[in-house]
Amino acid sequence: MTADGLELARPPALTGIPALAVAGVSHSYGARKALDDVSLTVPQARFTALLGLNGAGKTTLFSLITRLYDTRQGSIQVLGYSVARDSSQALRRLGVVFQARTLDLDLSVMENLQYHAALHGIGWRDARQRALAALAEVELADRARDPGRKLSGGQMRRVEIARALLHRPSLLVLDEPTVGLDVTSKSSIVRHVRSLVRDRGVAVLWATHLLDEVVPDDAVVVLHKGRVVAAGDVADVVAAAGATDMHSAFVALTGADPARETA
Repeated sequence: MTADGLELARPPALTGIPALAVAGVSHSYGARKALDDVSLTVPQARFTALLGLNGAGKTTLFSLITRLYDTRQGSIQVLGYSVARDSSQALRRLGVVFQARTLDLDLSVMENLQYHAALHGIGWRDARQRALAALAEVELADRARDPGRKLSGGQMRRVEIARALLHRPSLLVLDEPTVGLDVTSKSSIVRHVRSLVRDRGVAVLWATHLLDEVVPDDAVVVLHKGRVVAAGDVADVVAAAGATDMHSAFVALTGADPARETA
């Protein structure tokens, strides 16, 4: 519940079903293979980091999960619903924050949220209540009437997260959500998304190339040149790589140092 007394619903849990199951997915752009037989699972109520450098295939995978692209090889399921065969049920359980900013800068913050709610069939009165609760949760209730263009980059990202949660999804996927943000905004967003897992039971797939966004309790999937090279709890991935920490494990698995790639 927010400080305003508005209820923030917890998504229903389904025993034994992963929030996301990707099996044998491949995708090509002409002759270039962006994903090669990718399989991974995201458990319910868990923070899973999808680690990979730029060009690893993270955004392509997100485009398939969100059905921006059709899955031609392999399968993707959200809470047991096929993205290809039962897309309306699958996408109803999915919240998305894309890497590129997607707010309409000419609409107010509230209008952006209400438009999204309408797309999910949420009535005006209910949509407004949900939007007020979501904005309070990200500490932007006082900006509801401001046009999107008046927000900072960090504020825009917080609104996009609030918007993605309006229809109360069980799974939230975020593609490089902290890119281009200052340290304070980045920390605030990471902290907030982790609280969604802890307090509301939302499953999260967090795509990033920044290893400092991963903590020991996370599940991780390491994607490199379109292939999954490791997956599991942080401790298990580190041990399997014969490393001492996630940074050295990533270097051992990929042959690349993310600190040098992003310097």
